[in-house]
Amino acid sequence: MFDLSAQLSQRFAALQSRAQFYSLRYVRQTSQHLCVRKNVAEPPHLSSDEGAMLTVRLNGVEAYAATRDLSQRGLQAALEQAEQHASRLAPHALLDLSDQPVATARADYLSPHLNDAFAPLADCIALLMSESNAVPKDERLVNWQVSLGLENVEQIYLNNAGAQIRRAQRFVYPGMTVTAFDGSDSQTRSLGRDNFGQQGGAEVISNCGLVGSAAQVADQALQLIMAPNTPNGPRDLLLMPDQMILQIHESIGHPLELDRILGDERNYAGTSFVKASDFGHLQYGSELLNVTFDPEIPEQLASYSHDDDGTPASKQFLIRNGLLERPLGGALSQFRADMPGVANSRASNWNRPPIDRMANLNIEPGDESLEQLIGGIEHGVLMSTNRSWSIDDARNKFQFGCEWGQLIENGELKGVVKNPNYRAISAQFWKNLSAVGDASTFKVLGTPNCGKGEPNQVIRVGHASPACVFKQVDVFGGDA
Repeated sequence: MFDLSAQLSQRFAALQSRAQFYSLRYVRQTSQHLCVRKNVAEPPHLSSDEGAMLTVRLNGVEAYAATRDLSQRGLQAALEQAEQHASRLAPHALLDLSDQPVATARADYLSPHLNDAFAPLADCIALLMSESNAVPKDERLVNWQVSLGLENVEQIYLNNAGAQIRRAQRFVYPGMTVTAFDGSDSQTRSLGRDNFGQQGGAEVISNCGLVGSAAQVADQALQLIMAPNTPNGPRDLLLMPDQMILQIHESIGHPLELDRILGDERNYAGTSFVKASDFGHLQYGSELLNVTFDPEIPEQLASYSHDDDGTPASKQFLIRNGLLERPLGGALSQFRADMPGVANSRASNWNRPPIDRMANLNIEPGDESLEQLIGGIEHGVLMSTNRSWSIDDARNKFQFGCEWGQLIENGELKGVVKNPNYRAISAQFWKNLSAVGDASTFKVLGTPNCGKGEPNQVIRVGHASPACVFKQVDVFGGDA
């Protein structure tokens, strides 16, 4: 752990620069992805990557250059290239960053159980093979796979103001998917799709319930091919946490990214229906809606002590009692917009600059058990596990589909329905939030593949949520 820390510190101290401020952000990533498909182990996918980003602030202009060459000469060359970029940009600069504060912290951040050895590759494949073999023998079960992703990331941030911020993290992604086909229809059921990922060790596999899940996942796939289509029309909607995370991600997370609100994403991923003037004024949802940026849940994917610009991270309310309070904006966007934000300036790797990104974006628990949520619904549908999504460029009008649905009638769960879908407008949907589950319904989940930026950056995002009920949502099935 931090094997290069001393060497990098020495080399950084020896760098020569005419910039008022300069920094180095070193990243090393290794990963393995294992998969067993229909009792056959696929070749492991292994990767590793390492490099550093040098950033300078020269006469108020900030610029950067990245390199794989970590020698003294390589780092010096990248630093000089960044200085050249800053000089060329000076006549066109829109901002003077001379007085923007810089990081001075010295801190280490480690994932939970990082010092506990993870099982070797052969043992991991044996575990996946065991779960694959446990899928019941049924000719209608035409495809299944069990997978395990493992990523180790080490990051060191240094600057000439004395900061030294180090991170060592391990991310674990278990998964299982089963597809059933009856000759005319196919349905897939999964263990949370790609949404179960956490920091930590082998305990993450237990947390997600992978071991022993084959029979239940397969049975639910079979139930779906025999189930009727989801009925059409307005109904109350009970969304389970593994669907709530997609709802949070698309219709709260992306709209609240401050650089998007300021216009930076318009030519790539769209804009936002939220305006800078809405903060402190817009009633985003019902009074039951409380949304936080929370980097302090240890096992969540985007927990950290400081962001990639060295800003200290702490829990902040973005939406409180339904009122929009604060955007997802890092230090640069806060400076541009002259408003408070959060420590979410993040880069996907050593060769990308930090930009405003979702990190851990959570809905705070309410006070109702799952039984109470169901009991309060007269005419509704429970939906779980996202399988499709579509949302407009302003992150407002959306249509989402789920793997699993169950009717709710007079406060009781009834039969399974397939192809459950719903559609709404973000600006109205969250105002229809009528009940929020308590801590017993709260799950810590996340996604490893949120994309944003040019050039594109794919990054880990954490979401945690209880189950939630929304009144009178437009629901429809596969025949709509």
